[in-house]
Amino acid sequence: MSAVSGASPDAYERHVGRYAKELSAGLIRVAGVRAGQSALDVGCGPGGLAVALAGLLGDENVAAVDPSERFVEVCRSRIPGADVRIGVAENLPFDDASFDAVLAQLVVQDIVDARNGVAEMRRVARPGGVVSGCVWDFESGMPLLRAAWDAALAIDAELARSLGADRRLPFSRPDELDELWRSTDLEEVEVGKISAGADYADLDDLWFPFAAGVGGVGRFVQSLDGDARARMKAQIGNNLGNPKGTFRLVADAWYVRGRVSS
Repeated sequence: MSAVSGASPDAYERHVGRYAKELSAGLIRVAGVRAGQSALDVGCGPGGLAVALAGLLGDENVAAVDPSERFVEVCRSRIPGADVRIGVAENLPFDDASFDAVLAQLVVQDIVDARNGVAEMRRVARPGGVVSGCVWDFESGMPLLRAAWDAALAIDAELARSLGADRRLPFSRPDELDELWRSTDLEEVEVGKISAGADYADLDDLWFPFAAGVGGVGRFVQSLDGDARARMKAQIGNNLGNPKGTFRLVADAWYVRGRVSS
């Protein structure tokens, strides 16, 4: 399970979940999903991508899976006509060749056995179907997380590094995604970038999920005393140019797309 899968659905939605609407639209576009098809959302979380798929395809043509029971419950409530199940990417609870499109949004880097996970995604996709995923460009394209980890490093570098500040996540670079998709015998593999924005009411709005303990940064924040938390929050604001009032952040994600042979 990922560093955010144990978060409350509300805290997750106010963290990277607020990018889901635009990111989902981008992934659906590059994957070429179209009306009349069926789709599976692997690692659905509270349902950002699944909801977007249902809006295009209809609830009855969408399935989703996630290891978090809380997230599955929320996703089910948002698209009650969809087939939403508890499960993991490495052992998808669906028959062979069940879907026209199998998508994984912000998931591949957290799959314990990513090769097996992508092989499973390929298994449940129909001949000619598409398998696609996306991962944040953590190195230079995700201002929210970069600003937060840089602030954590300034507060306590040793602790920040122990929680992942300088850790490069697997399959978070385009060449790695390309190789992973090709290694599972997917064809017509393409890698590129999509962007997604999120709006914040103010710095307090951005700070909320970190204070709630979401992700590695959240665990770092919860280990601090009150004074250090105040300094951390101020440093994040400084790293983002000290925004006043409402502001918007735009992040980039690497996408990869492949097709199952016909």
